[in-house]
Amino acid sequence: MMMFERGLASMHAAKLTALAAAAGMTLLFGPETASAETVVKWLHLETVPAYLKQWEDIAAKYETEHPGVDVQLQFLENEAFKAKLPTLLQSDDAPHFFYSWGGGVLKQQAETGALKDLTEAMRADGGAWEKSYNPAAVKGFTFEDRIYAVPFKMGTISFFYNKELFQKGGVKAEDIKSWDDFLTAVKTLKEAGITPIAGGGGDKWPLHFYWSYLVMRNGGQQVFEDAKNNEGEGFLHPAILKAGEQLAELGKLEPFQGGYLGANWPQTLGLFGDGKAAMILSFETTEATQRANSGDGKGLAPENIGRFPFPAVEGGAGAATDTLGGLNGWAVTKNAPPEALDFLRYLTNAENERLMASTGMIVPVAVGAEEGITNPLVRASADQLAASTWHQNYFDQDLGPSVGRVVNDASVEILSGQMSSEEGARMIQDARELE
Repeated sequence: MMMFERGLASMHAAKLTALAAAAGMTLLFGPETASAETVVKWLHLETVPAYLKQWEDIAAKYETEHPGVDVQLQFLENEAFKAKLPTLLQSDDAPHFFYSWGGGVLKQQAETGALKDLTEAMRADGGAWEKSYNPAAVKGFTFEDRIYAVPFKMGTISFFYNKELFQKGGVKAEDIKSWDDFLTAVKTLKEAGITPIAGGGGDKWPLHFYWSYLVMRNGGQQVFEDAKNNEGEGFLHPAILKAGEQLAELGKLEPFQGGYLGANWPQTLGLFGDGKAAMILSFETTEATQRANSGDGKGLAPENIGRFPFPAVEGGAGAATDTLGGLNGWAVTKNAPPEALDFLRYLTNAENERLMASTGMIVPVAVGAEEGITNPLVRASADQLAASTWHQNYFDQDLGPSVGRVVNDASVEILSGQMSSEEGARMIQDARELE
């Protein structure tokens, strides 16, 4: 899932270089550590112009205060990022820090020796840097009590909907409480001649959200943890098999646009932004990303977008307040200069996180920055996270790259009717046992 934000659209393939400037090095390092030729290479996959401008401004301000430091923003589109990063990390062109979804992927990167262990730096001076973040955020990037990424933001996956299309189709979002209610809404929209859901099967991971949430709603945290740890019945647990059956039931309704199996995530966001589908299961930044990927660059007006959580499953062990979503941060490569760490501490301080939260870019992790959230849809995501009874990282990230790929493949094949629930579960279980 690889989301991220994790699945953000492709818009800028060029390297973006901020301005260099002049003043003394502070924070973690003294003035003597600032080299006149220090370049900090920052690899990201952000595409929303307004958000990129914020980062450029933050980098320029930092450079103004730190002579000789040149922060260079480097972009890779989401799928290219995932495909090229493993090789890039072992090359001389490795970035100094890069976007991370945490989970098993980050753990594997750490085990290869490609990352810098941040534990001492973050726990110096009584742990001031570590304590500046939500403890749950730091924990998500910690393996065996060693910290491998700097927290940046949290998020949760939920349904966003086009209010006008819901009204036209005679569907009320407030009535969608259970999975059966959701299926009823899909049928009602189809009967009204409206495409119910924008689906991105080309990238696969956008459709794994459905299977993941259904596993969570049916089985609850213990069933997933057992499967993750290859205990008990693993991914062949009855609750997980039921989740796949429910996913197949959704697929039989043909809820997505024609050709959805070939649609990538940018195209899927654009379809929703162009008003050609009533719903999308997506990230907290959907209001901005649907606009950026729409045909006219404007997309749906904010007041025309509603939001509701993934519905409960009647009789399931999971709670409606359990959330699936990201915990994103910045992983630092082993040869990064000290200035990269110093800039990351600056980028993710409460002031800058509050600034990014104020434009709807993030649900912040810096302590005290949550007050900056003003966007109603992002605020709804933040409120849902605040009340979360179990926040689970994306399955395809948490389970590691090899199992994660199988999860994505199986989700698409179950949903499209090419594989049964049990066949998909067996495929995932086999991949888990091979690790």
